[in-house]
Amino acid sequence: MMAKNSTKYVCSSCGAQSPQMIGRCPVCGEWGTYEEEVSIAISTKKGGASLRRGAQAQRLHEVEAKEEMRLDMQSSELNRVLGGGLVPGSLVLLGGEPGIGKSTLALQVLMKMGDKKTLYASGEESAKQLKLRAERLSGNAENLYILAETSLERILDSVTEIQPEIVVVDSIQTIGTESIEASIGSLSQVKECAARILQYAKEKNVPFIIVGHINKEGSLAGPKVLEHIVDTVLQFEGDQHYVYRILRAQKNRFGSTSELGIFEMQQDGLREVLNPSELLLSGNRDGLSGVAIAAAVEGVRPLLIEVQALVASAAYGTPQRSSTGFDGRRLNMLLAVLEKRVGFKLLQKDVFVNIAGGIKVNDPAIDLPVLAAVLSSNMDIALDTKICLTGEVGLAGEIRPVNRIDQRIREAEKLGFQYIIIPKGQDSIEINDNGLTFADVTRSVVLATSKDKLALCLISDFDGDSDIITFVGLDKLAEGSIALMKKNFEMGYDPYRNIGYGQLDWQTE
Repeated sequence: MMAKNSTKYVCSSCGAQSPQMIGRCPVCGEWGTYEEEVSIAISTKKGGASLRRGAQAQRLHEVEAKEEMRLDMQSSELNRVLGGGLVPGSLVLLGGEPGIGKSTLALQVLMKMGDKKTLYASGEESAKQLKLRAERLSGNAENLYILAETSLERILDSVTEIQPEIVVVDSIQTIGTESIEASIGSLSQVKECAARILQYAKEKNVPFIIVGHINKEGSLAGPKVLEHIVDTVLQFEGDQHYVYRILRAQKNRFGSTSELGIFEMQQDGLREVLNPSELLLSGNRDGLSGVAIAAAVEGVRPLLIEVQALVASAAYGTPQRSSTGFDGRRLNMLLAVLEKRVGFKLLQKDVFVNIAGGIKVNDPAIDLPVLAAVLSSNMDIALDTKICLTGEVGLAGEIRPVNRIDQRIREAEKLGFQYIIIPKGQDSIEINDNGLTFADVTRSVVLATSKDKLALCLISDFDGDSDIITFVGLDKLAEGSIALMKKNFEMGYDPYRNIGYGQLDWQTE
């Protein structure tokens, strides 16, 4: 008896299925998103599915395991994100916005691997277009094969014929298989093509890199099962108006998901940024208010990032709150903490926050630099260029310790900063007899707190034996609130400006 083909209707937005055509999806609520899909059934032997002998269960200690040999991608940043290189037989999904540089990165990597036979299969561009793009990139394309094809079967036949060491499919949304009667790019086509590629990669031990688009919400287009099928999910982020691109690993079965790669888009392709802190910091910060340097960690990589803020009187009735590269909801929370716990009123002022370089930062330790930049702009007091800050701000106004504080301090030291403001009570801080933090750091200043609440300080001058410190929203300084420093401090307070001021002897105890 021959099996019948099945017809179903699938929502192109969320992937919900229905046996009949409906106007509105009951799951996501979108209108007109259901599409007809016909699955061709594969006939089986009479009597149903036959039992076949598969893998046998064995004890864990009997399993022989050795470290997988990885392929060098000739890119230190890409190798870092992958966990040391590309594992043979793995399936990597590279996603990102249109025009961000996914195809450029994939083609450039293959061209750098001139000693290995590679295949670039594109369903979006013709062979001539790929040739023109390759001429702009630097590399050796002697062993690079290109294929302009949208049929999955013909792509796999070419892979079997050429036998390359790495295959790139650009993109998965433009590839279709003949086993499913559905339009190319539909949910069932994307899922089936990814599953077929994964099966081929595991059987032939050939690594595949498939390029995927993202939807308007910022997630990978297609069914969610696509991310479950692949071994590694790489997200290529950045602003098209800026030159910097960030490569993150959202999923990696063969390595860590905490690594981060940074590239710079140039005319001749993507350039690796080995020391991003130097490029993200501008050298003309002298005398500029509203600028704070944050000692952040993205993944496991320490970065010094320039945080810019602008506070101005509201031009219209409703004050504006805008942020670029920083979570807008967290900015609103920090401003509420600043008003509630510190007493600084910004209700009638516009607040704009920008992370220089066009990158996005998710590290909670950037809270303190954001507040410092906001208060610096509001008071028009420039922070000293020799300091950087790090610390998470809680709803109670407390400044909470952050992780990887040693890496942050070493990164600040490497770039020539003399002072770093860190949360009080930070663990894993070692102080030697000279009062130095981690040996070569000149001096570490622990942020002043009053009854474990926020007492943000703006250091305006570090010159001389007695340095001027401006405390914001602090009417009484608790004894011993500044660690590692002598308690020789005279405090004053201006109730009209809500600013405390005083002098401190910076000689260590």
